[in-house]
Amino acid sequence: MTDPRDAPDPDLATRAEPMQVARPLIDLRRQPDGKRDRQLLFGDAVTVLHHAGEWCLVKAEKDGFHGYVPAHALGPVQTPTHRISVQATHAYERPDLKSPDLASLSFGSRVTALSETTDFIETNMGFIPRQHVCTADHLETDPVAIAHLFLGTPYLWGGNSGTGIDCSGLVQAACLACGIPCPGDSDQQCDRLGTLLPAQSPYRRNDLLFWNGHVALIMDPQTMLHANAGDMAVAEEGIEAGITRILDQGDGPVTAHKRLKLP
Repeated sequence: MTDPRDAPDPDLATRAEPMQVARPLIDLRRQPDGKRDRQLLFGDAVTVLHHAGEWCLVKAEKDGFHGYVPAHALGPVQTPTHRISVQATHAYERPDLKSPDLASLSFGSRVTALSETTDFIETNMGFIPRQHVCTADHLETDPVAIAHLFLGTPYLWGGNSGTGIDCSGLVQAACLACGIPCPGDSDQQCDRLGTLLPAQSPYRRNDLLFWNGHVALIMDPQTMLHANAGDMAVAEEGIEAGITRILDQGDGPVTAHKRLKLP
């Protein structure tokens, strides 16, 4: 089967139409109505390559991942003014926290302010608390601090949001928030992120540990943070205990220790 991260068959690429995700969260699927490979957030930029009935073949601009999404989940491109900077927030019907909530938006979602009050920004999804956004061009400096926002988030294979996330989705969210280009899957991340360190190198905050099919962020010399199926959540774990546990469950040894180049 063709790797969904690769460019599709050129015969399918009948158009190149810029659009963006217009729903809070959608699955990026390998085939129309097929399995989830990754997820896209509100405001994520895509290029539509082909229409297949109610589905569109798209390229996600944040990482180049290709897949199918429902056509109704896409909308015209808007220039984002703000980005959701907390694990999740609500968009309200009015600039009043007691008004009905219309949608839940995850960290990293990009929105366009139509108007602003002291406490809210108005978007086409509703009114979002000002405390929960930063400007769209703001860059963080500590990937682990961003990943820690997701502590306790349920594990979801292929997940990219505050309602469910996997190991590579967590690393991607943390890196992109810091302006570090980052692919969507752990094997790609191992190939493309950071500098490979010699065996037995000391651990440093924001280092990455890789296994076959898994990745974790180093919090401190004793602790790592990762979305994992053992806890079925984003969790802190002792590094050596985690390495032993993963080996004992049959998933092999650490394959790489890498150091990110931070902004």
